[in-house]
Amino acid sequence: MPLDTVYKSEILDSLGEGLFTVDKNFKINFFNKAAEKITGYNRDDVIGKYCKHVFKSELCFSDCPIALVLKSTKNLYDFESKIVSRTGEKIPIKLNSAVLYSEAQEPVGGVISFRDLSELEKIKSKITKEKQFHGVIGHGKKMREIFELIREVSDSSATILIHGESGTGKEMIANAIVKASARANQSFLKINCAVFPENLLGSELFGHVKGAFTDAVKDRPGRFELADKGTLFLDEVAEMPLQMQIQLLRVLQEGTFERIGESKTRKVDVRVIAATNIDIDKALKNGTFREDLYYRLNVIPIHVPPLRERVEDIPLLIEHFLAKFSIIYKKHITELDDETMEKMLAYYWGGNVRELENVLEFMFVRTSAGQKLTAEKLPRQICDCKEIVTRKAETQPEYDVLPEKRELIRILEEVHWNKSKAAELIGVGRTTLWRKLKKYGLD
Repeated sequence: MPLDTVYKSEILDSLGEGLFTVDKNFKINFFNKAAEKITGYNRDDVIGKYCKHVFKSELCFSDCPIALVLKSTKNLYDFESKIVSRTGEKIPIKLNSAVLYSEAQEPVGGVISFRDLSELEKIKSKITKEKQFHGVIGHGKKMREIFELIREVSDSSATILIHGESGTGKEMIANAIVKASARANQSFLKINCAVFPENLLGSELFGHVKGAFTDAVKDRPGRFELADKGTLFLDEVAEMPLQMQIQLLRVLQEGTFERIGESKTRKVDVRVIAATNIDIDKALKNGTFREDLYYRLNVIPIHVPPLRERVEDIPLLIEHFLAKFSIIYKKHITELDDETMEKMLAYYWGGNVRELENVLEFMFVRTSAGQKLTAEKLPRQICDCKEIVTRKAETQPEYDVLPEKRELIRILEEVHWNKSKAAELIGVGRTTLWRKLKKYGLD
């Protein structure tokens, strides 16, 4: 073997990435040490074999990376796939592919380098679990406190009052409470108390008998009856008419009620979760929300913070919604550019998580598959940077940056301070990550 070939082999063997080359018939003619370590194959076992019979990836039989490069005449970068190891384990990888040319510029084979993403996937899965709680996304201090409270009261049947601005995800919190509770496998019904007039709301909650009113053509059970042994979610409970508030108070205190139009008393075992977005102090003062009902509902209070007070969760929510829209619209878009992310983090988000979701969907439908969401696709109210700065300075409270710093350090330590991997896990670009490192003195 010529001396320069020996040196080249040693250099390729010193790489941390797996690398192999194939001839024009797709037979392996070089296999470095990292490739041996990742796949479990010894190079002597694979030299001369067709690469598809070694790696057994789905790509090998549909979109072979070398074939794609030959077809497009462009090198392939950061292509995600899975290969099968010698022991039969499926290994997630990210690969680069290029065609090898002779001095006469004729294709003589191909080269593929690949990285094992198994450890990264484990870390990502662990971080994802830590940042989600039964479908509720968040990893900041305030959301973690809510998750811990839900865990603590999961076996209780005490009533819960969820309070927060419109669009903060109060119903999602209710869903999480039920999933974590001892009643998770029982009925879970929901009703918006603000959309029904008083006579219809009474029927919806407590049911009625035939002839109780003009349209009562047959007996009908109410939500409390249907939710027996389970959970009932009363959304916008503070906007319930006062007479209905009295009847609700009785059910909460005694567990009994009558259907409209009958005198038979019925008993139920229902856990009530209520929610409201109104100013409770004001409602109590002006008498639109009964004080006795408030204290009966507020056994376990949960305040859901507005999005502007949990800015550290915005990148997680963006990642979640982009994944959701990729499925709905059947096109793959997973990233924002750094300028857009900075604008999203600076914006006030008066409509909270609901507004964020709507903005992302607006941008998503205007962006081609495989592209990043960019600032020119933003709605006007976010794109006006001057307006954002003014509103933020005047009305947005500062959020505690220490939890974000600690979380950033933890993720960096998980990936051994590999900034590319850290940026990928957090869901931001390297430039944004670098600015955060500089901000916290971690650069």
